[in-house]
Amino acid sequence: MKVTFGQQTTKVKQLADLLSQEISMGKYKSGCALPSINKLSHDYQVSRDTVFKAFIDLKDRGIIDSTPGKGYYVTNKLTNILLLLDEYSPFKYSLYNSFIKKLSINYKVDLLFHQYNERLFNTILCESIGRYNKYIVMNFDNERLSPHLYKIDSSKLLLLDFGKFDKKDYSYVCQDFDDSFYHALAALKEHLRKYQKLVLLFPKDIKHPRSSCQYFNCFCQDYHIDSAIVENTDQIQIRKGEVYIAIRQIEVVNIIKQSRTTGLKCGEDFGLIAYNDTPAYEVIDQGITVLSINWEELGRKAAEFVLTGQEIRTYLPTEVHLRNSI
Repeated sequence: MKVTFGQQTTKVKQLADLLSQEISMGKYKSGCALPSINKLSHDYQVSRDTVFKAFIDLKDRGIIDSTPGKGYYVTNKLTNILLLLDEYSPFKYSLYNSFIKKLSINYKVDLLFHQYNERLFNTILCESIGRYNKYIVMNFDNERLSPHLYKIDSSKLLLLDFGKFDKKDYSYVCQDFDDSFYHALAALKEHLRKYQKLVLLFPKDIKHPRSSCQYFNCFCQDYHIDSAIVENTDQIQIRKGEVYIAIRQIEVVNIIKQSRTTGLKCGEDFGLIAYNDTPAYEVIDQGITVLSINWEELGRKAAEFVLTGQEIRTYLPTEVHLRNSI
């Protein structure tokens, strides 16, 4: 068997990953002996020492074990999953927890974050291709796909939390940042009318689809609500009679801190709506109103894709959690 090893990592790791993949695909069954070191050395055209060290790697991972005089055998059939998310947050933790709860111990999940760094994202993908049975990926950009995603079999890839653009033949479970955002605001229209102005905080460097700004403007025009979109959020001064939509947690924190120094009361003097729910929003200032998808449901749907292999293409609705902040 001729195998071409790349330069991105050691032959030992590449051979270990290849054997792990073959085990997870059923080539070597649970409880069955693996071929001898001599045979694998011949089949893969590597040294005996490389095979031996690859066995040690797989043994450390708990995929194989050995018995004196009987050689190495498969301990369990694993399904390897890459869960590549953008950055850590409490709601991503909810996604992860609901995801792994639906999977058995036969599923090994590698959780990585790319921090919206395109170079890091592409490096992780390039080094991961061929190593996993399923890929659950949040892109580094909400407006376009990375070309490296095209190298992954569409039956193995699930895209999470992307904006509305062509996703080819890939499965996806995403937020609707447009119509659903509009309808969530419409559900709050009577509460918003108590205020003189609705302000969307949308920093220039935010990793959020700009199409939301268009739907925000449409909502305000349709319901005759005075509005503004503020990009320089570092200079924002909260004013009595205004209600603010803060997508990032840092803006929520800054607004609450500023209100405490100015003596303005959230929910009375000014309003505040956050994006993406966290446990903290339930208790800060008697509760912060939130627009959010159900992140646990997102995790469950991702797990169903892994378990069933069935295609899925859906947008989760934006839910309104009405609290005392408006």
